[in-house]
Amino acid sequence: MDADERRDHPEHEHDEHDRHRVTSVERLLEVYPTAPVRNSLAKESASITPSQARIIAAAPFVVIATVGDGGLDQSPRGDLPGFVVVRDERTLVIPDRRGNNRLDTLRNVVADPRVGLLFLVPGLGEELRVRGTAVVSTDPDELARHEVKGVRPASVLVVSVERVYFQCARAIKRSRLWDKESRVDPTSLPTAGAMTREAGGFASDAEAAAYDAALDARQDATLY
Repeated sequence: MDADERRDHPEHEHDEHDRHRVTSVERLLEVYPTAPVRNSLAKESASITPSQARIIAAAPFVVIATVGDGGLDQSPRGDLPGFVVVRDERTLVIPDRRGNNRLDTLRNVVADPRVGLLFLVPGLGEELRVRGTAVVSTDPDELARHEVKGVRPASVLVVSVERVYFQCARAIKRSRLWDKESRVDPTSLPTAGAMTREAGGFASDAEAAAYDAALDARQDATLY
């Protein structure tokens, strides 16, 4: 069947895509026949080790994955290193700093406590992955421990750790994420205002431009 015939019969192209879908673990293992190397299995632990605690203490950035009625979500959290507290080998505490009040992550955790965390440390190739469950807490003592510049978070996430795994540096090396040469000129990409405009949030380009002009100052004034 040539290209013209495929355009005339799109169901054929759909069938071709379906034929290559991997829909079972058995088929997946045929695609990836090499067994995991021993170390990739051995480096997973059921609690936070002292070395892993050092990585968490050095991380200024973590991505939190959650699931709720609206589906899956991934949300960034960032602050000075040490903002995620290792309470003990099975417990992490993450403050919920001031944001946009969509509450995507917190809504999901209230509905389904399962969470996944990905910690990044600038300059370090390895990433730390944590899996567990979380609760949203307003414990006054806990909020006080996370006070910054006189402002306490409205809540904290208390994560009960089930598994911890460090990811090797291949993804960071391939992406050259920490290389100076990889830094992108922000002016070469769409602005927050432009993206909001395309999504239907602004009625005009002028409104989007005004939003962008005030954005940095507004964010700096509302970090905590």
